[in-house]
Amino acid sequence: MGEWLLKNKSYDFSLRIVKLMQFLQDQKKEFTLSRQVLRSGTSVGALVREAQYGQSDADYLNKLQIALKEANETDYWLSLLHDTRYIETQLFTSLQKDCSELMALLISTIKTVKARQSEKKPKTIKPKN
Repeated sequence: MGEWLLKNKSYDFSLRIVKLMQFLQDQKKEFTLSRQVLRSGTSVGALVREAQYGQSDADYLNKLQIALKEANETDYWLSLLHDTRYIETQLFTSLQKDCSELMALLISTIKTVKARQSEKKPKTIKPKN
């Protein structure tokens, strides 16, 4: 269920980011920051999708860690857009909440995968001197 939730939330977030970019370019005539937030914001969902078909647990984990970095970058661009008054507080708060939820889901999933990986590793017994 967690993977589906992450997949759906990241896709819905990407849709919101695309609409934000359209608003910024059409209404605010802002093109540089809008492209930055579009790139990082939509890559979160793309990386989650890529991770689903990872070649190994390590590949899966790597994609999710990159998605987390992209979500963090998106949070930065959203803050910058808000602080430069390109987006209003209500929109910023809503988008940042979604971004924070995605980051929390990614962190939780990453921790779960790491715990599973450490359980799989054979335990080495150190000889007593």
